[in-house]
Amino acid sequence: MGDDAALNCNGTQGGHKFAPEEAVFHEGNSLLDMKFTEEMNALPIENHEKETYSHQNRSHEPKFDDLMLEEFSFDFLLQPPQAFEETVEVNNKAVASSESVKYNDKPVPPASSILASLELLNNYKSRLRRLKGQNINDTTETDCSVGRQKLSTAEIIRVTGERYVQFSAYWDDNTCMPTHPYGFGLGGLSDEENKDVELAQFLLTAAERVSCEQYEGANRILLQCELNSSACATPVQKIVYHFAQALRERIHKETGMVTTLDGYKKTERHELLEKINYNLPFISTCFRKIPFCQAMQIAGVQAMIEHLASGTKIHLIDLEIRWGVQWTALMQALAERRQRPLQLLTITAIGFEGRNELEETGECLADFAGSLNLPFSFKVVFVTDMIEIREEQFEINDDEAVAVYAPCVLATMIPRPECLENLMSILRKKKPRIMIVHETEANSNSQFFGKRFVEALFFFSAYIDCTETCMKDEAECRVAMGALFSDRIRNVVAREGKERTQRHVKVDVWRRFFARYRVVETSFSESSLYQANLVIKNFAHGDSCTLGKNGNSLTVGWKGTPLHSVSAWKFL
Repeated sequence: MGDDAALNCNGTQGGHKFAPEEAVFHEGNSLLDMKFTEEMNALPIENHEKETYSHQNRSHEPKFDDLMLEEFSFDFLLQPPQAFEETVEVNNKAVASSESVKYNDKPVPPASSILASLELLNNYKSRLRRLKGQNINDTTETDCSVGRQKLSTAEIIRVTGERYVQFSAYWDDNTCMPTHPYGFGLGGLSDEENKDVELAQFLLTAAERVSCEQYEGANRILLQCELNSSACATPVQKIVYHFAQALRERIHKETGMVTTLDGYKKTERHELLEKINYNLPFISTCFRKIPFCQAMQIAGVQAMIEHLASGTKIHLIDLEIRWGVQWTALMQALAERRQRPLQLLTITAIGFEGRNELEETGECLADFAGSLNLPFSFKVVFVTDMIEIREEQFEINDDEAVAVYAPCVLATMIPRPECLENLMSILRKKKPRIMIVHETEANSNSQFFGKRFVEALFFFSAYIDCTETCMKDEAECRVAMGALFSDRIRNVVAREGKERTQRHVKVDVWRRFFARYRVVETSFSESSLYQANLVIKNFAHGDSCTLGKNGNSLTVGWKGTPLHSVSAWKFL
């Protein structure tokens, strides 16, 4: 499996083979008339922080109806912990009540519609404008100049979404293409970009049909997507392929059809996922090509060094250590410390499986510490489930300075809030000086299919664009990452209830959650920012990687779309 051809993918490289289709929209029934606004941030952060502790002395228990049901139910911050809720808006601007609109004579919850959810595009415009300091919309309309930079995959999707909203009322009863020619609105695009927009248009149309439970029509439109896309083609074709597969799986689940991948494909996909999870040399190759993880790690480690400067005995709790590569930089910094020399560094790793692998990680870290003459101890807390973790399992002495490292692990507990509640309660008792949190900067926790679909479409469009660029010469890595993306897209789009485990939320939601436990955000130093930026610049395509700030947190993204965040927290 040395290149894309090994997967025997036959992507369509020429013009699209689109067939006629019946109408999707009827004038008068369009959801365009709805004044639907996505409120991503229910409270401004500044005001929210000021109000955080004004609720401490409330004598009444907040009723469920009192709560602002956004990504989690915690507008009242210091209330007793309760189950996480999916994103449900109950303010005046959002439509999330028991009322529904008639859509082709079928009741449909407004917020589940793709068309309504495309209002989220406004949240992405400002990010994309930072690319070239101009309005992308203006570029596509008027800029035909030679040498214009090719639009990224996320930009293609945004342009498609804007035109989808703009021209939806022009769709007639006999075709799935709008009667208003796209060419009039997209004259500034190249032929390839116009084809990409046209293909993405079919994907949005199919998703709209699925959101309205019009599965027969959705199946016919998905056929158009599948005929003109491939897992081994251009980035836009790849994103359309993965999302089309996910939509078809959702249709099968909703209609009671048995959905199983072809045996060969299922085995092959499983092998790819196993490889990307457990093959260290392969993971290292992928790791070296994409700057996000390294930038976040260096910023987090630097923050730890600064907050643990006075500790002579340091105890790190790593919630997802894997191979522990990030701790080599910390060890080097501690070994070079001249004031208050380190007496002991202890790392306690949480392990759920792979005892042998964790023990090997400990041995490697011990060998590296030995080469630096650094006193070192490695411990593992093995549990079968996060809910089983107990305070007494952590052997922490009173004279140890404690730090917590949570790399992309807290979001995995969103479907099971009792696990996260248990963990936060234990960590609070350990009184850490600093907690570093890495998380995916995405909003896939909405209960409404339409919102999840639109958010996921933008997120994975940017990520696939990134891997295609950064791994241009690593075909095997691209294929494996494609399998990983496909697995996650299918989970977000096709699954519901407990099966839907991919439930990411953005950093401003974590702020409100942590406030319940009197955990406050602290800023990164200029040194942390400098080192993270230096890491990014050392990558071949670092100029496309964007490092930004959200409050005191850092966000790392691709061409203006934030993909990950790293944040630092103090327990009061």
